[in-house]
Amino acid sequence: MWVWKAGALLRLWGLQAAGVPRRLLSSNAASQAGTNWARCWHCGDPGRGDGFFCPRCRALQPPDPTRDYFSLMDCNRSFKVDTTKLQQRYQQLQRLIHPDFFSQRSQIEKDFSEKHSTLVNDAYKTLLAPLSRGLYLLKLHGIEIPEGTDCEIDSQFLMEIMEINEKLAEAQSEDAVAEVESTVQDDFEKAKEILTKMKYFSNIEEKVKLKKIPL
Repeated sequence: MWVWKAGALLRLWGLQAAGVPRRLLSSNAASQAGTNWARCWHCGDPGRGDGFFCPRCRALQPPDPTRDYFSLMDCNRSFKVDTTKLQQRYQQLQRLIHPDFFSQRSQIEKDFSEKHSTLVNDAYKTLLAPLSRGLYLLKLHGIEIPEGTDCEIDSQFLMEIMEINEKLAEAQSEDAVAEVESTVQDDFEKAKEILTKMKYFSNIEEKVKLKKIPL
């Protein structure tokens, strides 16, 4: 029930769960290199180094498909994120892998830099906003909001949303807009509370899985 409430509330705010990274590789060579991400496509070294460059030849590697946004942005997998640290990490990574710095490198590395840059942008935008961050946490736990969920939401909640939209449309002063903003901020806090509870339910879920494993 708690999952449904979280999903229904977040989806009505118009946010979508973060999708899987887009595939941007254009050449066959780059695509083949991306399929063997654990070994350097250039020199064959099995080390992953810093996750971006081969420790042996320093060639840019394809993104690690096992790495989630939290790991990529050096954040704890939690609803609470240090946004200042997140921004610093974003800037650090873009200085490292932005396509502008690979104009004189091989086409494969150019393709990889574009893919890395897009992935970092997506990760930053997802984790920066509290609600998209919460949806992404749900996604990591195997919970996604299917299309058509709105029709399952109780009518009272839908009426509340309609009333808030009407108040915003009719607002003619800063005070009126501020009143709507205050209402929405209250709902943000409710969503935060729901998503915080999600963490505890997830811990219990993991313990249940361990209990089900035969000794």
